[in-house]
Amino acid sequence: MKPVVVRGAGDLATGTIIALSRAGWPVIALECATPSAIRREAAFCEVVYKGEKTVEGVLCRRAATAEEAMRMADAGNPVILVDESASSLRDLAPDILVDAILAKRNCGTRRDMAPLTIALGPGFTAGEDVDFVIETMRGHRLGRIISSGTAIPNTGIPGIIAGYGAERVIHAPGGGIFTASHKIGDIVKKGEPLGLIETADGESLPVPASLDGVLRGLLPDGFRVYEGLKMADIDPRISERENCLTVSDKARCIAGSVLLLAAAFEHGCIEQVRREADETDRH
Repeated sequence: MKPVVVRGAGDLATGTIIALSRAGWPVIALECATPSAIRREAAFCEVVYKGEKTVEGVLCRRAATAEEAMRMADAGNPVILVDESASSLRDLAPDILVDAILAKRNCGTRRDMAPLTIALGPGFTAGEDVDFVIETMRGHRLGRIISSGTAIPNTGIPGIIAGYGAERVIHAPGGGIFTASHKIGDIVKKGEPLGLIETADGESLPVPASLDGVLRGLLPDGFRVYEGLKMADIDPRISERENCLTVSDKARCIAGSVLLLAAAFEHGCIEQVRREADETDRH
């Protein structure tokens, strides 16, 4: 079985990678050289920095070349390859390609890159840019398979958790090198510094917690940030502390739809899925 190629390995992409891997597909994920996912304890993109990462019992390792990635990837053991432009697709020649970058725009994925192409979230038109788009907006449509058209446009507002939305996410107050004073899973209080940003002018900018809760996501110590970059995420529910290390409900839902499409393709019934998706969209 040919490896499935997934562009991106952030926390939502990791849910898809784990689902495909557990279902028996070899998976090769393509990442950039400096991934900025904040939910790092539940994201395989950490492999870029550490060489390997285990999430929910699945070990992912880094390969140096496309050839090495092909040798390393097998069912249950996904592989990361640093290749932001996806130039390795010429050598990998996948049957299934999933764009899980979640950039809210198309970073170069085309429908002709593989026999089956799938994209997560807005920025793509199903039937034109890719074969299928998966809805990523929380709510009744989350995980819906779209065969014609687009996902719901990005609102720029995080989903509401325990009454908090935009407040949950912290953005860099300036550019520079981030020095963290906390780690993912810590319980923090509103106003408490999560770390400092050392600017080029020698200024130290504190990064305060926006609310009381569990630090669910945080950029790594020493990361170079720019003003406005998303750099931390706080969950107001203390009971969710242990879930900082696991795939989210949102990621699992999206992964299930990708898995359905991959299985339908392998069993030759992808057109049936397309017709059913078209019928759902009409209603």
